[in-house]
Amino acid sequence: MANQIRTVIAGVRSLVAYASVTIYVLLVAPPGIVLAIIFKWPELLYCLGRGGVRLGLATVGITYRSTGLEHVQQDQAAVYCVNHASNIEPPILFMVLKALHPKLVVLYKAELRKVFPVLKRAFDVVGFVPIERGHRERSMRAIDRAAASLRSGKSFLMFPEGTRSRTGKLLPFKKGGFIMAIKGGATVVPVAIQGTSKAMKKGSLIIRPVVVSVRIGHPIEVEGKTLDDRDKLIATTRACVTRLLEAGPIEGAV
Repeated sequence: MANQIRTVIAGVRSLVAYASVTIYVLLVAPPGIVLAIIFKWPELLYCLGRGGVRLGLATVGITYRSTGLEHVQQDQAAVYCVNHASNIEPPILFMVLKALHPKLVVLYKAELRKVFPVLKRAFDVVGFVPIERGHRERSMRAIDRAAASLRSGKSFLMFPEGTRSRTGKLLPFKKGGFIMAIKGGATVVPVAIQGTSKAMKKGSLIIRPVVVSVRIGHPIEVEGKTLDDRDKLIATTRACVTRLLEAGPIEGAV
């Protein structure tokens, strides 16, 4: 009975969160996009985005703890490679990393442009790069665009598994993001996030209150590496993420 009550409460809070964030986006996104374009001020969209994330997380009762923030590359381009188990991970990671890296953007699945049509223009304005995994030629063009962004000083958040893991165990890492890192000459930073699968299971719309743990690992340099080294870079990064996960949640986190 107690579990059922908690589920009902989580369901109600989730519904309120979806409704409030949707209303927030519909109200602030259109004028925010116009102002960002007119004044060439993409940071405005980041500020509005953080407001929406705070609103959503507070409504459902999710908090987070992080460690290894000293490994965030504040003054140079980097690719942050994170395990993926839940849809709530991107906004949490964005909050953790964006606070320290003002030029953080995201490599994301192009299908999300259809799911969030109101936001796709905002994604374009701030420099997020969509990738079509089922279309090799378009994917390579997207990777080249992302590599150019890295060379200009921007950093990327990416989920190298390409999809959410149902079991929590790491799936094989895809090559695209690592090709991007090598071409862009950007440091790779492994990151592990835990607790999110308990907050929101794959296939479920209910978000439960938890304390999420984010561990940021030691940077992996790519200087001097070529595309022939991508498999070794993938293996090294995956091993680092695995060790971070094995360290367990940060004390006090779920």
